[in-house]
Amino acid sequence: MENVNVTTGINFILVGLFNHTQTHLFLFSMVLMTFLTSLMGNALMIRLICVDPRLHTPMYFLLSQLSLMDMMLVLTIVPKMAANYLMNTGSISPAGCGAQIFLFLTLGGGECFLLAAMAYDRYMAICHPLRYPILMNQKLCLQLTTGSWLLGGVDGLMQAGATLSFPYCHSREINHFFCEAPSLVRLACADTTIFEFFMYVCCILMLVIPLTLILASYSLILAAVLRMQSIATRKKAFATCSSHLTVVGLFYGTLIFIYMRPKSYHSVARDKVVAAFYTIFTPVLNPLIYSVRNKEVKGAFTKWLEKHVWLSQ
Repeated sequence: MENVNVTTGINFILVGLFNHTQTHLFLFSMVLMTFLTSLMGNALMIRLICVDPRLHTPMYFLLSQLSLMDMMLVLTIVPKMAANYLMNTGSISPAGCGAQIFLFLTLGGGECFLLAAMAYDRYMAICHPLRYPILMNQKLCLQLTTGSWLLGGVDGLMQAGATLSFPYCHSREINHFFCEAPSLVRLACADTTIFEFFMYVCCILMLVIPLTLILASYSLILAAVLRMQSIATRKKAFATCSSHLTVVGLFYGTLIFIYMRPKSYHSVARDKVVAAFYTIFTPVLNPLIYSVRNKEVKGAFTKWLEKHVWLSQ
C-alpha cells in the first residue's frame, strides 16, 4: 500500500467529544460557558496582579504565569473543538495538529515545573521568612518561569516533530477532541515502539520530577509548621499553602490518571472525559481557588471594582 505522510497536507479527522443530540448540545453549551469564564477569570487574575502593588510579590508573579498558561491551554483546545462541532466537521490540517501537540505539551509540561516553582516559593516563605525577600528575588523568579517555559517547549517540540515524521497510510480518524500525540501515533503505519517508549519516559519525567520537588518542599514546610508554637501562625501557614495544594491535586490527579496507568486500564471514552477536565475545567478552577481562599486577591478585586465599576455608575 502506498504510504501517505502527514506532510503531504492530507487532513486528519477529529472524532470530537459530543454528538449532535439535545443532551450533548447542552453539554457543549456548558463547555463554551466554562471556556469564556476561564478566559475572563484568568485574564482578570493577571490584570489584578499587574495593577495592584500589594500583589507584586514572587508568589503572585508565579501565579500570573500559571494564569497565562491556563488561558493559552484553553485557547489551544476549545476554539477548534467548537468550530468543528458547529460546522459538523472534524477536519484538522497536519500543521494545525502539530501546533496543538506542541502547545499542549509545552503548556502542560511548563505548568508541571511552574507548580514546582510555586511550591519552592512557599517553602522559602515559610521556612526562611527573614531571608525570603533576598532569596526569592526578581532574577530567580524570572529564571524559574523561563525554565518552566523552556522545559515544556523542548518536550513539546521533540514530541510534535517526532509524531509528525511518521507515515500515516490507513485511517486518519483521531478518536479524540484535539490532537494528542499518543492518539495520533496509534494511526501510524510504521513501527512506533521506540518512540512510544521514549514518549512514556518523557511523560514520567515531566510529571515525576516536578511532583517530587513539590512533595519535598511541602514535607519541609510541614515539619517547619509542626515546630511552630503559635496556633494562629500554623493556621496562617496552612492557609497560605492550601490553595496551591488544591491546584496541584487537581492538575496532577488527572494527568497521572491519563498518562501513568497501564494500557489495559485505558478506556477511550473515559480518557476523553478526563482530558476535558484538565484541559477545559481545571483552568477555570485555578483563579476561583486562589481568589476565594486568598484575602489579598479578594482585596485587590474589591479595589478594582470600586475603581472601574462602582465609580463609573
